[in-house]
Amino acid sequence: MTNTLIEETVKIAKMLGDSNRLKIIELLSKTSLCVHAIVRNLNISQPAVSKHLKLLVDAGILNSEKKGMHVHYTFVKDTFEKHRINLEKIIKK
Repeated sequence: MTNTLIEETVKIAKMLGDSNRLKIIELLSKTSLCVHAIVRNLNISQPAVSKHLKLLVDAGILNSEKKGMHVHYTFVKDTFEKHRINLEKIIKK
């Protein structure tokens, strides 16, 4: 088991340790949404949602795409699946 794999898995685990981020992932696993729609669904401030979205995009868990005046976010299932597999590797060792 490489230290890099473990460090990457710890980073993602910390990322997923926030309930608002998990709620955002849950929403975006069903459909693409803009920040305002996420704010309405979660009932938290727009700056807080934007901060969570940036972290999730930087981690590769979400993609962002500008559509007109809005940025829409989507869940990246492949990245999430990669991290799930890495976690299984660590647990099985």
